[in-house]
Amino acid sequence: MRYILAMMMAVVLALPARADVEITEVVSPGGITAWLVEEPSIPFTAMELRFRGGASLDAPGKRGATNLMTGLLEEGAADMDARAFARALEGLAASFSYDVGDDALAVSARFLTENRDAAVELLRASLLEPAFDPEAVERVRQQVLTGLLSDEKNPEELAARAFDKLAYGDHPYGTSYTGTVDSVSALTRDDLVAAHDAVLAKDRLYVGVVGDITPEELGPLLDELLGDLPEVGAPLPEMAEVDIPGGVTVIDFETPQSVALFGQPGMAQKDPDFFAATVLNQVLGGGSFESRLMNEVREKRGLTYGVYSYLVPRDYAATYMGRVASANDRIEEAIAVIRDEWAKAASEGVTEDELRDAKTYLTGAYPLRFDGNAPIARIMVGMQMLGLPIDYIATRNEMVEAVTMDDVKRVADELLDPDGLHFVVVGQPEGLETGPLPE
Repeated sequence: MRYILAMMMAVVLALPARADVEITEVVSPGGITAWLVEEPSIPFTAMELRFRGGASLDAPGKRGATNLMTGLLEEGAADMDARAFARALEGLAASFSYDVGDDALAVSARFLTENRDAAVELLRASLLEPAFDPEAVERVRQQVLTGLLSDEKNPEELAARAFDKLAYGDHPYGTSYTGTVDSVSALTRDDLVAAHDAVLAKDRLYVGVVGDITPEELGPLLDELLGDLPEVGAPLPEMAEVDIPGGVTVIDFETPQSVALFGQPGMAQKDPDFFAATVLNQVLGGGSFESRLMNEVREKRGLTYGVYSYLVPRDYAATYMGRVASANDRIEEAIAVIRDEWAKAASEGVTEDELRDAKTYLTGAYPLRFDGNAPIARIMVGMQMLGLPIDYIATRNEMVEAVTMDDVKRVADELLDPDGLHFVVVGQPEGLETGPLPE
């Protein structure tokens, strides 16, 4: 069975990338909605479940509970302990994975058509009847605690935590969803059960399915798998008040190279100008070697191996972020160049050549995301969570192409705030200290 699944996955991954995806909306007899792409050529199905809210639903004082609970969903269910569950999964040549962040808890499942019913039964047990055995709880808790202790020595993690606290304050986004050593150490089995009941509910559920299954087969399967979930979970979070004052925060860390995470308020993905902002970011710092930040900070001055910026449109807040690392005696100059490029884009927008190249990249790269059943299932779930229309995949590149020079100029003027950028610098940067941005 393992060999068969491996062969199936090799075939799936070898399929040509495509964006001509035909989606059907399926509503089960019990009222559960899913988006389906039928692909009967291979006897294999990928399913993606997403529960909105994720670790943001941690109860007060219980930070890290949802993360720990998620790590235990594959550590035994019903009358199976962790080993029995793993053996059952292996025997079906199926694959389940569970992940969580501040906005959602995600469950990914892959299974062969001939084992579909048994795989769904096993997945159902993990979602509705997790064992939370004391031995498994302690084993996974120790794994989480090891990660937390490692994070305390990771400059990237230190920068991210400091920036989040600054930007989001008391909102759940302001602290790490993995919790702290103290909060995770204090979690009880009852806390994990409460976290499970808060997150896994029908009122925040989204489903994407791709593979060898028909709408008529999928409807009853959804009810079998998810029909016994609670109707309503915990209240979803309020929107965060993003407060990012311009300035610098320095965190002393003994290292020859400083890491800087920088950002300002951003733009929601539902904003009509989001595609213009995406084009703008591709020009400014979108990760390619052709971006302005890479050209000015790396190519011309040799201040870093890499610098990039990215839009972060989360469910309850939006920021515009970036990252750079440079030697302690050069990070101040790198920050000055980034601010200069931020200001130049804000006042001038982009050139015709930059606009054309950015749109060519964004439209050309889009079909490459559809490189298998599982990625397509994930994309469909993301579309549902954003409230995008079912034909979005077919029209997305047209919306990118419709972005004009005037659109980008207007958005750059409204969005970019070089004086409002805040840089969290972890290291021993020369010439920088916590306070206002240097003149």
